[in-house]
Amino acid sequence: MEAPRMQDVIAKLRAKKDDEGFTLIELLVVVVIIGVLVAIAVPVYLNYRQGAADKSAQSDVRGAISAIEQYYTNNGNTYPTAAASATTSPLEIAGIGSGSKATITLSDKTQLAYVPKSGNTSAYLLCANNTGGSGKWYLYDSEAGGSVKTATGTLKLTTCAA
Repeated sequence: MEAPRMQDVIAKLRAKKDDEGFTLIELLVVVVIIGVLVAIAVPVYLNYRQGAADKSAQSDVRGAISAIEQYYTNNGNTYPTAAASATTSPLEIAGIGSGSKATITLSDKTQLAYVPKSGNTSAYLLCANNTGGSGKWYLYDSEAGGSVKTATGTLKLTTCAA
C-alpha cells in the first residue's frame, strides 16, 4: 500500500474547508442576542449604583450620629453649637471654646450637614444625600431619636429643612 501523497492530503483539507465558518445570518442572530442582553443589563446596573449611593449617604448620617454623640460625651455633655456642612470629606464640627472637634468621614459624592436646633441646646439635625444617587435626602432629628428617616423633598444644607 502506498503512502498518501502530500498533494492528496492538501486537496482533502481544502475540500473540508468549505464546510467551516458561520453564515452572515448566524452572526447577525448572535449580535442581536448580545444587544438584547445589554439592553436589559445596563438599566439594572444603574439602579444598583443609585441604590448603593443612597445607602452610603444613609450610612454617613449614622456615622455622624456616633461622632456627635462621642463629642457630647467628651465635652461635658454639650453638643457642638455651630452649624457645619460639607460636600467633601471630612466634615469637622467644632464647639465653642472646647477646642475639640467631631470629625465625620463622608463617602464619595455625599453632602452632609449638622444643624443645632434653635432654642434647644440638647438637640440637633443631621441631613445628607448623595449626588450620585436617586436624589433622596436622609434626615436625623436627635429630639425624636429613632432611625434615620427619608426626608420628603429637597433639603437645604444650611437648615436641614425644605
